Parts: sequence; structure tokens; C-alpha cells
Amino acid sequence: MKRRDLLQIGIASGLFAGSNIDATAATAKSLEVAEASIADLQSAMSRGAFTSLQLVNAYLARIKSIDKSGPKINSIIELNPDSRKIAANLDRERKAKGPRGPLHGIPVLLKDNIATADRMQTTAGSLALLGAITVRDAFIVQKLRDAGAIILGKTNLSEWANIRSTRATSGWSARGGLTKSPYALDRNTSGSSSGSASGIAASLATMAVGTETDGSITSPAALASLVGIKPTLGLVSRAGIIPIAPSQDTAGPMTRTVADAAVLLTALAGTDAQDPATREADQHLQDYTRFLDLDGLRGKRIGVVRSQFTGQSDLVASVVEAELAVLQAQGAVLVEIPEIPNTTKYADSELTVLLFELKTSLPQYLAIYAPASPIKSLADVIAFNEENRAREMPHFGQELFVSAQAKGDLDSQEYKDALANNLKFSREQGIDKVLAENQLDALVAPTGELAWLTDFIHGDSSGNSFTTPAAVAGYPHITVPAGFAKGLACGISFVGKAWSEPTLIAMAYAYEQASRRRRPPSYARTVNQL
Repeated sequence: MKRRDLLQIGIASGLFAGSNIDATAATAKSLEVAEASIADLQSAMSRGAFTSLQLVNAYLARIKSIDKSGPKINSIIELNPDSRKIAANLDRERKAKGPRGPLHGIPVLLKDNIATADRMQTTAGSLALLGAITVRDAFIVQKLRDAGAIILGKTNLSEWANIRSTRATSGWSARGGLTKSPYALDRNTSGSSSGSASGIAASLATMAVGTETDGSITSPAALASLVGIKPTLGLVSRAGIIPIAPSQDTAGPMTRTVADAAVLLTALAGTDAQDPATREADQHLQDYTRFLDLDGLRGKRIGVVRSQFTGQSDLVASVVEAELAVLQAQGAVLVEIPEIPNTTKYADSELTVLLFELKTSLPQYLAIYAPASPIKSLADVIAFNEENRAREMPHFGQELFVSAQAKGDLDSQEYKDALANNLKFSREQGIDKVLAENQLDALVAPTGELAWLTDFIHGDSSGNSFTTPAAVAGYPHITVPAGFAKGLACGISFVGKAWSEPTLIAMAYAYEQASRRRRPPSYARTVNQL
């Protein structure tokens, strides 16, 4: 945040305490939040330059002018009606006791598949769950509340986190409509954490939490010039998150900087008795800001996965190719790797596992977090969609849901064989193998293609990406802004072995600080393709 912005903030200080005036519009004129980091905002609030309530009002004004009017990027599916009250309470607490920590009074957006036991809905973008009362917070939501973060609202997403159809259009849900890219309004956001990506790119909040099964954090983050972290499976609890597949699902940070992502990951991570996969999380729990090291690349051996360069468009490949020189300049040793071995051997079995686990895990979530909902199972969702076809399926169908419903339970030999195959070839015969044989600290590659034109007729044309190996293995993956081609953002990905978040964060931070490739959006109607 610039000094002139902090000087302007003082004009509005104290305007809204005990007042019924339209605080949002007044604060927006005096508090510039675009591109502000957690540290910027926390420092200013600690000095008394402005309050958390004024910060919330500034973000609400920005949402009104950018998300709901003007370019109308449509990233927010619902606002928290209690956000101002929560902010005011946290302001009083700060004055009386001091801040709880780095997230005290900082607004966060949550993807609309993360349960909140408040006056907001949790629907995964589906009309089927609209009106269903959520009776418990997700574990990570309680952790955020305990840290003093303010849940500002829920973000739109690819409905049901993109597991409904093979011909889906990312960023669209029946409840929320279409989220647009703030870099080119006719381009797709990717998914499924579409609203989280567009909202943070547009500075509609300080940070967001997305979820990923395969690419749903890292892909939209890359297309929005953001940092996205898909953690090691089991570092962050999934309890209270509408599931696809527990063998691959995770939540993670989506922010404008690596430092902000490290702060948010520190708050989210930890063992949760409700999620057995997190039993080792506390053993690996760190203050991830300790690894924000400008020398984080020095001496690190990094494998450059060449198959991901040749598999991308020339535009993306050339942008990321140029960034390899930045890694070398910061002391990294680059090792040419033709490909990660055996990725084709789980191309089909990955989907098999997802379909089996979706059928089993969805009713378990509904029974615990939305017990009064008339929707009890995947079969109920399928029936609802058929009965409400005009509203739920105007653009694409639900053939993946139907395929999942036809699967058996998790005792099925088909499921057990597919899961064993996934883990074998993605882990010991995949990422672990290539890292060990080449004595590597991490792998690097372009995250994915440039944003494509949104097309409701043909669906997504997302092309090649680097998300699947880490997603299937359950290993950490960080994407960082790498630059732009034709005005569209490119991401560079760092992937490592299980629990290697500290190493990856150090590398990502050193690269980010040396390159400084992020830039805010211009809300262009389209891009010049010449």
C-alpha cells in the first residue's frame, strides 16, 4: 500500500462508528485496497490508520463497482450479511487486547463448497442445495474465525467443482451464473475455483480459499496471475467441504503474493480428528512465513519437465522458457527432464476413482453438514437436475454424475485396483522416481495454457496442464505468476515430494521476488490476438 493511500485513509477514520450512513461509498473514496497485502493492511490497522470495519466497507464498495456493476466479473455468489458486525467486534478486540495474529481483521473469500454455519448458503453452485441449512462450520472455517479472519462472502465456482459433465463450461454454476476473467471478459477463468481466482485478481478481498481435486486451485490461479497452493493431501482438513474424492481433494490458498499464501496456509493447516487423512499434519505444521527466503533457489536442483513445454502453445512455452533464466540467476541448478514417467498409466484410472468416491462421500457430507436437506445422495441430485433441467442444465448435462451413480461401493475390486494403480504410478513410479533418480528438490513447468474463449456450445478447451501428477499423487504444487502473452496470464509451477511445502514456498518466493511478473487486471473486453 502506498503512503498517499494511508494519508487518505485518515480522512475517513471514525466516520462510521455508531452511524447509519452509507459507509461503503465513503470509505471507498479514502481507502485504496487494490493489490494490498496482508502485511500492508495489518501494519496500517495496527498503527490506527484505519479499522477493520473500514477495510470491509472498502472491499464491499469494490465488489459493488467491479463484481456487480462495471465489468461485472461475477465472482461473488453471496456476501456475508454479518461481515461488518464481525469487523466491528474485531476492532474492539484489537483495541482492548491487541491482534490475535496476522489475520486479525483481514477479509477472506471462501469457495461456495466450504460449509459455514452462519447466514450464508453452501451449495457448490447448485440449486439443489439452495436453502439447505448448514449446521456446522468446516474445520478450516473455524480455524480462520479463530485466527480473526473475516469471512466476507462465498465465491462462484464451476458447479459441483466441475465433476458434473465432460462438456462443462468452467466458471458457470446454475446458482451463480458465469464468472468472467478480469484480464479479458470474454475469456474463461478455468475452474473450479473460478470466483476465488477472479475475485482476488480484482482485489475484492485480501485472500481466498479454493479447493482442488485436479487443477481447481492451480489452473484458475495461473490464469488470474495469482499464487495458488495445492498442499500435500492431509495437511489441510477437508471436513465440511462438499467432496468429490477424498483421495485427491484438498483446500488451499489463492492470493496475490507468496507471502500472503504462506500466512493463509499457516492458518489453514493442522490435524483434524474429523479427517483421518490429516493425522500427520501437526507433525509437519510450520509457520510457513519462515520460509520466505530470497535465497530459496540457491543450490536447489530443479527438473525442467520438457514434455510440458512441448505440450503447451508456443506462447506459453516461450514465456516460461524465459523465466528459467531467472531461476538460474537466483542460483538454481536446472536439470533437463524429458517427462515425469508413467503419467499415461493413470489417465483413465483417475476418473474411475473420482466417480466411485463421489458417490460414497457426497451423502456422508450431507448427513453431517446439511441433515435437513431433502437432498440426501447423488441420486437425489441427479433427479433434481432432471426435474429442473431448464435451470440446471441449459448448457451441459450430468453424464459424469450418472456414471458415478452406476458405480458400486468402495469395497469394489474395480475401485481398489484403480486407486492402487493411481498411487503406484503417480508416486513411487512417478514423481518420487524422477526426483530420486535425478537428485532433484522440485520439478518446474508451465502450469497450463492461456485462458480460452468461453464457449457454451463446445464447452472448455483448456488444453494441456501440469496439474494431474501432483493431484493424483497428493503432493504439493505451487503456481506463481510468470508473465503474460497477448495480455493473458501465464503461471509457472513448482511441484515436489510429499510435505515439501517449506522448500517449494522458499523457491516460489525467491522466484517471485526476482521476477515480479504479477500485474493487476485491466478488465479488457477482449484481447488483441494479432
